Amino acid sequence: MKLVEVFDETLCSLGEGPLWHPLRESLIWFDIMGKSLFERKTVDTKARRLSFENYVSAAGWINETELLMASSLDLVKLDINSGDSIKVLDLEGDNNLTRSNDGRADPYGGFWIGTMGIKSEKDIGAIYRFYKGELRKLFSPISIPNSICFSPCGTTAYFTDTVPGLILRVELDTVGWPKSKPEVVLDCRKDDLNPDGSIVDQEGCIWNAQWGASRVARYSPNGEFLDSLEFDAPQTSCPEFGGDDLSTLFVTSARVDLSERQLHEAPMSGAVFSVKTDYKGQKAHQILLS
Repeated sequence: MKLVEVFDETLCSLGEGPLWHPLRESLIWFDIMGKSLFERKTVDTKARRLSFENYVSAAGWINETELLMASSLDLVKLDINSGDSIKVLDLEGDNNLTRSNDGRADPYGGFWIGTMGIKSEKDIGAIYRFYKGELRKLFSPISIPNSICFSPCGTTAYFTDTVPGLILRVELDTVGWPKSKPEVVLDCRKDDLNPDGSIVDQEGCIWNAQWGASRVARYSPNGEFLDSLEFDAPQTSCPEFGGDDLSTLFVTSARVDLSERQLHEAPMSGAVFSVKTDYKGQKAHQILLS
């Protein structure tokens, strides 16, 4: 059994969007409902916090100091050192019912980002791709977009809508746009599981955080269950590989909607956990703005 540790004790209401920045050698993550971004290096004793007026949920790295960050209104270029940001373009900025959720940079320099209802309203969200200044809607309607991740070869993208519980895959063209209809890889509802965020390791296997199940499960590229890791938080939300050799699995979690009894039994819900694994993840891809 691998030893799971608490990487950071900050208790997020809805921890999400972990990103291992390969140039800064730091973990970046979000508290969506807390409208905050956190950054911490493995040698640091405390995370830095940036606060915002709107919900923020996911980001990809542009260079050592700049991120492309998704908020409830737009995509912004954020200077992570100063906290200053510049709007890049609207992301459902005229819709006050939605916010951003899961997102990740793809191998071609694009950024995939999902939107959903602030109150988890059914079927009012979508998944978009930003690529070199262009934003296209890829998939809709979606209730809770999650599991946006990519195969090591760069030919396959994965995503899910947590509500129906199907992890889907779609083939990509030579610059990263979908070229096939989504097909089911894994039906999590068969096992009464709620698929949340996912990442793909260097072997092409999918690591899926399963909301309500206190675990992250590893599946083959074709959806065969291989293994799982347990965490002292029922609402694991998203995994990310990082550390010196990309073999440490970081996992965000959430406290939102947990009962007093559940919080008593799992008081570190909302923290970021880490565990050293025998596997290696992919280096986070760089975003190209133009």
